Amino acid sequence: MSGYIIVALVGIVVTCLVAFAINVIVPGGDTTSTEDRLSAMASRRSGSEAKEKSSLLTGMDDQYSPVTRMLEKIPAFTDYLEQADLPMQPAKFILLCVATFVGGAMSCILTPVPILLAPFAGALLTALPISWLAMKRKKRLSKFGRQMPEALDLLSRSLRAGHSLNAGFGLVASELDAPLATEFSRAFEEQNFGIPLDEAIEDMADRIPNMDLRFFATAIVLQRQTGGDLAEILDKISHLIRERLMVLGQVQALTGEGRMSGAVLLALPPVLFLVMLKLNYDYVLMLFTDQIGRYMLTAALITQVIGAMVIKKIITIKV
Repeated sequence: MSGYIIVALVGIVVTCLVAFAINVIVPGGDTTSTEDRLSAMASRRSGSEAKEKSSLLTGMDDQYSPVTRMLEKIPAFTDYLEQADLPMQPAKFILLCVATFVGGAMSCILTPVPILLAPFAGALLTALPISWLAMKRKKRLSKFGRQMPEALDLLSRSLRAGHSLNAGFGLVASELDAPLATEFSRAFEEQNFGIPLDEAIEDMADRIPNMDLRFFATAIVLQRQTGGDLAEILDKISHLIRERLMVLGQVQALTGEGRMSGAVLLALPPVLFLVMLKLNYDYVLMLFTDQIGRYMLTAALITQVIGAMVIKKIITIKV
């Protein structure tokens, strides 16, 4: 087996390991089955409207590059950037990740560091923008979730004061802080441009993967169809969200030790590898030159990925 093939295989495995490590340290916002059912209940957009929107966007595709058009066909990635409130096109972010990987690999080629470590350096540098994006998205969504009870209380009080629901959205947009104010302001402006309220709320729920927002959107749609005291419904949802956030805080405190242990266990092997590389270079190089050493290195990387998956499963408790 040639050295280039080994470098390529090691690079792929290391990239997967870094991705799993980021997934363990930064919990994801995957949509649960409950959220899917709530989204299906809140969805009232007709097929003709979606087709018309698609035809309008088709004429604008010519101004985008082929890479951008290809990435726009992957809704999850485009939505991920939008949820992080990152003013960057998907193609530029992909180019940034590729540039960091090439820069890390070239740093090993142009320095006395062994060339076999080029995939490791490239993967580590590539993890920097990816982890920054994940942390930015997580921070924004977490702040949005904490603002939901206050927004629902403000909406409830505005309804009791005689304001319409549309005016309540504008009040929330003007009184609260971003990111919740930004999303409610966008929904309020969409209503001013003639988009129905149900559709504006549905679009907001699609942009923000938050179960509390799904409950809110479902409650609005059902109340407008069946009637009822919307202010009382919003008060109950607000109370439910506050109770859930309290339980979530307790769970985060109880699983803090597990998250820290997972981070230490995932970081210990690469740190120890670098230390041993500094102390005894020839001893560590046998992992790459000897056939048994390559097998051991591959087995170690695979077990690291499996360990990351197990730790992620243990510390992830959905509330």
